[in-house]
Amino acid sequence: MFEQTTYVNRRNALVEKMDSGMLVFMGNENVGMNYRDNTYHFRQDSNFLYFFGINQENLIAIIDLEENKTCIYGDELSVEYVVWMGPQVTIKEKASQVGISETAPYAHAAKAIANARSKGRNVHFLPQYRASNMIKLADWLGDSIEKIKATYSENFIKAIVGLRSIKSAEEVAEMEKALTTTKEMHLVAMKHARVGIKESFLTGLVEWQATAGGGGLAYPIILTVNGQTLHNHYHGNTLQKGQLVLGDFGADTEMHYAGDITRTFPVDTKFTSQQKDIYEIVLKAEVDCINGLKPGILYRDLHMQAARIILEGLQNLGLVKGNIDDALVEGAYGLFFPHGLGHMIGLDVHDMEDLGEQHVGYRPGLERSKQFGLKSLRLAKELEEGNVLTVEPGIYFIPELIQKWSKEKICSDFLNYDKILDYLAFGGIRIEDNCLITSHGQQTLGPAIPKSIDEIEEIRQLSLS
Repeated sequence: MFEQTTYVNRRNALVEKMDSGMLVFMGNENVGMNYRDNTYHFRQDSNFLYFFGINQENLIAIIDLEENKTCIYGDELSVEYVVWMGPQVTIKEKASQVGISETAPYAHAAKAIANARSKGRNVHFLPQYRASNMIKLADWLGDSIEKIKATYSENFIKAIVGLRSIKSAEEVAEMEKALTTTKEMHLVAMKHARVGIKESFLTGLVEWQATAGGGGLAYPIILTVNGQTLHNHYHGNTLQKGQLVLGDFGADTEMHYAGDITRTFPVDTKFTSQQKDIYEIVLKAEVDCINGLKPGILYRDLHMQAARIILEGLQNLGLVKGNIDDALVEGAYGLFFPHGLGHMIGLDVHDMEDLGEQHVGYRPGLERSKQFGLKSLRLAKELEEGNVLTVEPGIYFIPELIQKWSKEKICSDFLNYDKILDYLAFGGIRIEDNCLITSHGQQTLGPAIPKSIDEIEEIRQLSLS
């Protein structure tokens, strides 16, 4: 936990943004993998962690604005539980650590919520991503599941997004800690890759490194020779000569702040000339966009800058033709760069997206595009000092997409399909870092992780010598 004053100040700031009613924070439960007692690793709701800091299952917190009181609801653990899980700090003690004096049994939360609704009071709750919490709220409020899905409080969401979007110094320090471990995760993959080993071997080393760092994984590991598949969680391929390995993974600290880094390196000691050509384009897009970060700039504009660099670079290689401005308008870059430039990061690897991307990455008057590629941009609005976000351009040669676009002659005025078809077996390259927006620009967080061609080739040569 942070200091008590951190949580008190966060709750006070939230209360100042809300007018009336009851603010309900649904903590998470344990979830069984294949039966009740064999559970997935517990992960507390991030909004609960942000305002209350208690990483324990089966809790609910309520801030009652009219009565000016805050209560944490949960059942103290029995001796039978202690037999299996060991001695535990009481809920009352944990609540005191974050500046809350009132606790009550879990069942009392249902009564408090139902009573408030019966009196016509506003009961503010957030979008629910866990079915069990959705069912509970529906039952306590006397509403249908469909209504619970549709009647969450937008004012509550906007207040939380406004607070969580600006990272404090202590939060940044936690993210730096996550990135320190993340660096070691990437280095262990780069150093141990060999022709003939499976992706699963490297994945095991990466996960071990995350655990050794004192936390765990911020999200499931992407480590693959098929980097053209954006979220590839299959690890059964055997590394072969001439391939690239794309590794997208990051550490989670004990307090659940995330790192999210991508690096791409050759299975061999050196990149091929074709791989170098594409890698240098992606690296230029990433570095130039990082250098362009500053308060007030639309992140969508930087996304389009990355798209322009990618198209211009591929034009120099003969894969793209025609007027680049027109190609950007028509979305030709989507064939190679079908995802957004980046997203917010913090307590969640895709920070606050449980609250809705339209609230986190967009604003009124700045609506999401429907164009392929651009529609996948999660963060488009103006950047603010204190934001932490990812910058992660990439170039991918996706055979199924190339064949579809080629057959349908999509953007054929700008795409040289005869040349592009020569890259069907290439795979993909992505390079990603995490950046804090400062008063005049940005700070790339964490220790430097090798990403230039020379740095990566040096590591590969030393590891294979």
